[in-house]
Amino acid sequence: MENTENMENMENSENVERKENSVALELRGICKYFGNVKANEGVDLVVKKGEILSLLGENGSGKTTLMNIISGIYFPDEGQIFIDGKEVVIRSPMEAFQYRIGMIHQHFKLIDVFTAAQNIVLGIKDGSRFRMKDVNQKVRDIADKYGFIIDPKKKIYDMSVSEKQTVEIVKVLYRGADILILDEPTAVLTPQETQKLFAVLRRMRDDGKAIIIITHKLHEVLSVSDRVSVLRKGKYVGSIETKDANESILTEMMVGKKVELNIQRDDPVNPEDRLIVENLDCMNREGVKVLSGVSFTARSGEILGIAGIAGSGQRELLEAIAGLQKVNNGSIRYMDPESGEEVDLRSKTPVQIRDLGVRLSFVPEDRLGMGLVGSMDLVDNVMLRSYSKGKSPFLDRKNPGALANDIVTNLEVVTPGVHTPIRKLSGGNVQKVLVGREIASLPKVMMAAYPVRGLDINSSYLIYNLLNEQKRNGSAVIFVGEDLDVLIELCDRILVLGSGKVTGIVDGRTAKKEELGLLMTKTVGIYEENQKAQASEESNE
Repeated sequence: MENTENMENMENSENVERKENSVALELRGICKYFGNVKANEGVDLVVKKGEILSLLGENGSGKTTLMNIISGIYFPDEGQIFIDGKEVVIRSPMEAFQYRIGMIHQHFKLIDVFTAAQNIVLGIKDGSRFRMKDVNQKVRDIADKYGFIIDPKKKIYDMSVSEKQTVEIVKVLYRGADILILDEPTAVLTPQETQKLFAVLRRMRDDGKAIIIITHKLHEVLSVSDRVSVLRKGKYVGSIETKDANESILTEMMVGKKVELNIQRDDPVNPEDRLIVENLDCMNREGVKVLSGVSFTARSGEILGIAGIAGSGQRELLEAIAGLQKVNNGSIRYMDPESGEEVDLRSKTPVQIRDLGVRLSFVPEDRLGMGLVGSMDLVDNVMLRSYSKGKSPFLDRKNPGALANDIVTNLEVVTPGVHTPIRKLSGGNVQKVLVGREIASLPKVMMAAYPVRGLDINSSYLIYNLLNEQKRNGSAVIFVGEDLDVLIELCDRILVLGSGKVTGIVDGRTAKKEELGLLMTKTVGIYEENQKAQASEESNE
């Protein structure tokens, strides 16, 4: 009996060892060039079966390029790819699927009018005719196996962001993927949704899947991954077991030097009401109400954070203040610090607002769609803010050129030069240019929508410090962010939007992440109920 138990224990330990040493994917000497730019240079990477590997690196370090090579979107100029120890050539995403590789992109690739199941089987050609009843059942089986919550018959346009992400993950699992790549999977999830996703990823790992996650949230890296690999300037720096790592070690590996990861939050000095929004209602082009009864005050020398699930009205709110979104009801009033007068912004066009001297700097979500022109270089994009103020028919490029060079230096923008077209820069470096240009205008009210989206940890802290400088200079800063930890650490007050309504305004110094997550998922009457309860308590006292 004892011998039998010993043999079983030996077998189990051998299985564990075999699982730990089993390599699902190996890259050797991968190189990818775009003209003179070396996106990847001699990269070696190993991903094991039954592990979650986090891939870290600064913006422009080659993470996305490397994952696009693995998933068949790009073809490497040099190097070898091995799947289960055998060398393979991946020329397309279809071939990547044949090698059981699936990538879940940050921006979902779904058809809104189709159901979850229809999106999942879209593009599969196995020679047989699909019976949606069988497809729906297979989707449910996958969901039950890993703990997903999904309705195969539900239309995409009726789904939340987390439900859409679930469809994307199930889509690659349906195709038999054993190697999964997730690009910024928690970017638009609440803390509760993030924890559910991590629980699912751990079950997939325990089932033998090899999972690669690209993320800039170091606390999530430490929470969910087994191992971390780091790229720097297109080269592989090294890997470390997550249990042996912390945020400082990972940041130093990414940047190559020690970085201070503290946000200095000063108390507001002589705060004054700068922007007053009352009972704001807005509808989108389809006639759907996106903002309902929104009221708040932004004060000078203060950072007001805005939290909410994607699509809760954050963008429309900032666009309404900037004069870019039609307002159906309510008021937007600006208190001019120079004249002391109150200015009604609702009746003004964006140009009139600027001519009044009311400088609202707006960093939009869609940086290339609204903020910058991709075919223009850095200097020309900087000039977009000032060209109409020229006093001669000839454009002044000297000052914008100097500002462009300052932005490149101060924000560490990775670019061949200031005359490189913006579209040739990585997403994170595009964001740096946009934020730098807006902050350089020295606004009285600074509205920043997701200014660190897609930025690495070092670049993010540069932006946080710049926002704090604006606060110290007396600007009223409105910061829309996705990372609740940052909102709590950076902001003086945090306004939470849920389905276009204010569900709460909390003190940033005492707020809890779980509290914000709950407010983000509530839609009706939470804030009003709290206010009534507080008023009732005060009257009783």
